[in-house]
Amino acid sequence: MAQMRIALAQVNPTVGDLAGNAALVLNATKQAAFSAAHMVLFPEMMLCGYPIEDLALRPSFQQASLAAVAQLARDLDANACGDTVVIVGYLGVSDDRAPALGMPTGAPQNCLAVIHRGRVVGTYAKHHLPNYGVFDEFRNFVPGTQPLVARIAGVDVAFAICEDLWQDGGPVALVREQGAGLLVVINGSPYEQGKTDVRRALVQRRAREAGCPIAYVNMVGGQDELVFDGDSHVVDLAGNTLARAPMFDEGVMLVDLDLQEADNVPMLADGTEVVVVGRFAVDGFKALEPTIADLPHPHAEAYHALVLATRDYIRKNGFTSVALGLSGGIDSALVAVIAADAIGPEHVHCISMPSRYSSQHSRDDATDLAERIGCHLRTIAIEPMVAAYEASMPLHGLAAENLQARVRGTTLMAVSNEEGHLVLATGNKSELAVGYSTIYGDAVGGYAPIKDLLKTLVWDLARWRNAYAESRGEVPPIPESSISKPPSAELRPDQKDSDSLPEYEVLDAMLDLYVEGDLGGRELKARGFDASLVDRVLRLVDSAEYKRRQYPPGPKLSTRAFGRDRRLPITNRWHETS
Repeated sequence: MAQMRIALAQVNPTVGDLAGNAALVLNATKQAAFSAAHMVLFPEMMLCGYPIEDLALRPSFQQASLAAVAQLARDLDANACGDTVVIVGYLGVSDDRAPALGMPTGAPQNCLAVIHRGRVVGTYAKHHLPNYGVFDEFRNFVPGTQPLVARIAGVDVAFAICEDLWQDGGPVALVREQGAGLLVVINGSPYEQGKTDVRRALVQRRAREAGCPIAYVNMVGGQDELVFDGDSHVVDLAGNTLARAPMFDEGVMLVDLDLQEADNVPMLADGTEVVVVGRFAVDGFKALEPTIADLPHPHAEAYHALVLATRDYIRKNGFTSVALGLSGGIDSALVAVIAADAIGPEHVHCISMPSRYSSQHSRDDATDLAERIGCHLRTIAIEPMVAAYEASMPLHGLAAENLQARVRGTTLMAVSNEEGHLVLATGNKSELAVGYSTIYGDAVGGYAPIKDLLKTLVWDLARWRNAYAESRGEVPPIPESSISKPPSAELRPDQKDSDSLPEYEVLDAMLDLYVEGDLGGRELKARGFDASLVDRVLRLVDSAEYKRRQYPPGPKLSTRAFGRDRRLPITNRWHETS
């Protein structure tokens, strides 16, 4: 058996920041080299960030990526890291693809490079390109066809990239035939609730199929609507977990492995040529105690995903502060706390915008929350603005209600323009599903942190965050009355959401089956939902598609988020019937 110390660099790249991402690679490699790691692994498309979408089609970006990986190799060597083998993802270009109709411009590929002693000594292009859910990789890349096995520290190491692991066959199926001692998989695998268990089970199964340990490294961080959770881990050939990094945290995890030693034949049994990476000998060393991070509670997992996604969207887009309307209700309360946890309460500017229908207890709850978390709070009464508008153009019913929301939206955007804050929208998935958001009103903003949370999950996360604070001896950030009172938009006297919607436990159960599960009206009625209610809710969902298209982006947590995940036509005469 051969000993190898590997480092899994769970880091947070930024799309398009080639220089900044290369600096992350260099710094993490220095740390790994100082700890005597033989090999350090970085995530999928590390140098470019992920997903790069149509940036992959720009020849200028393709050439910049190729130049960046070559420069990175030289910089690693110049900084005394040349002997450490670095595995890093980047945007490559196929050399043997003639331009053809339907092929991405320039034949770009999702690649990894094996870097050693100032040179790229081996490359591998992703074979399986996902084209479902949030992925459009057939649009942006051409698939690779060749395997890669590199002999590192006396061990034959095979490679795969993300989707290659999820699909049966392909490079992973060859690993057992190749007799590799280790399979390295670099990933840009987005977070979804419940996905971590599925992902770990997959890695365990593939290790047993490959007959060798698997080192799985994943990125962390937010990118537009996606959030990456890390969850990097190593399993042995039986699928047992040897090491696991904390979810959502950046860091370099060191793992010592006893691996099958390679023979001296430069060609494997299946004809694959082995790329020999140097000929250094590895002396025996005392193995480090492996790190196996605890798994968070599902509510903690979801909450940390929201905080990380919100922080990265704010900072990666050049903002330093946020503004939001604080009504005293549960949605805006949770958004304010997420923002405070993400960037610090001193950078969160909440605005209370009472109308003639705003209750005193809601105003008090807004003030209470601001004091609890230490954020800024100011009051801008909208009644004079609403009255001035109505004096020029009298409105009634829904139009009058929506006017209040639009005055609030205009006020928030005016503050944003004047002071430079990013406006956070506070709507939840249940509201967006049935169209209970006002275009140019409460739908304004640059980011929507709870866009993919059904109302019942909003309550769950609020309660979890309060309990978490109490467990740390801190003041719960969200007033109990904001959680327990009946939800209301307060746009007319004594208004409650239940006046026009079923209880959220019922509504959310229906939405989960219709939006997430694609069940139709007949199936919902067969499951016991009231027939007239099913017809009404599905009609509301279908007719609100145009509104959702105009809503700000927000972090994806569910398996079917509004946005990239669920793409339905706006102009559409198909309606679910019984």
